[in-house]
Amino acid sequence: MNMLLQRPGGMTTTLRRALPSRTGPGRLLGTLDRIERSPQADPALMRVRQWVHRLPLGRGRDLLHGRWLGHPVHPLSVQVPIGAWLSSAVLDLLPGDQRRASRTLVGFGVAAALPAAASGLVDWADTQRPQMRVGGVHALANAVALACYGGSLGARLTGRERLGRRLSLAGLTAVGVGGMLGGHLAYRQASGANHAEEIPNIVAPGWHPVADLAELPERQPVRRMLDDVPVVLVRDGDTVHALADRCSHLGGPLSQGDLVDGCLRCPWHGSTFQLSNGWNVQGPATAPQPSFDTRVTHGRVEIRLR
Repeated sequence: MNMLLQRPGGMTTTLRRALPSRTGPGRLLGTLDRIERSPQADPALMRVRQWVHRLPLGRGRDLLHGRWLGHPVHPLSVQVPIGAWLSSAVLDLLPGDQRRASRTLVGFGVAAALPAAASGLVDWADTQRPQMRVGGVHALANAVALACYGGSLGARLTGRERLGRRLSLAGLTAVGVGGMLGGHLAYRQASGANHAEEIPNIVAPGWHPVADLAELPERQPVRRMLDDVPVVLVRDGDTVHALADRCSHLGGPLSQGDLVDGCLRCPWHGSTFQLSNGWNVQGPATAPQPSFDTRVTHGRVEIRLR
């Protein structure tokens, strides 16, 4: 074992190449960074994105985004097929006749993968280009996994058990690649994260002056700064509404958005928030927007975090 680790080209050398070094990323992170920056597949990805946006999903779109849950539903839904397929792999390795149970788990995983894929697709269609590129490869890996498991199910149902197991192993490998890319999307690229989560932690308590009432136009979003935090103000007569300006979905500028029936719609992906309390009434945002209490003192608008 020591000889394997020490010899040129051995395990140690392989790990050093894959893992980040002190001077730059390893091969894995370097590959992911190149995927993020590569525009070659953008035309095809944009066509798929437009197709997803045209789907007549209605309220089902917010259901798939996970607005009702308070965070994206896709990471939760993928646990079902992955768990079923991993359990099937364990049964395939156990002694005895586990063919029926393993076949059932493979089929259940294939069925559960379809709604999981749908939720991931609608989330993916509302991402920035670097996330969209990585997400495209993530989707491709998962499509390969689904095809392998579909083939495995067919082989098992027709008595070709050995082929079914081999296809399951290939599918599980593709699932692992897809899971790694999904982790990169979530943790490196912050896809699906709440991009306004920091606001309660960096805004000092108490009232803060942000603008003169007279300088605020009627029913037009205006961007102002509270120390280093951008906020959006909307005046309605003597009432002023205030929300954090960076959209909780992907940080879009709400101050450049549109007012719609007492709500403010983000210009980037259409997330819509109530002016009165910041509640998200339409996705893809799954988290509400930080909102502020307001008051006017001697003609000066003051706000404090609600």
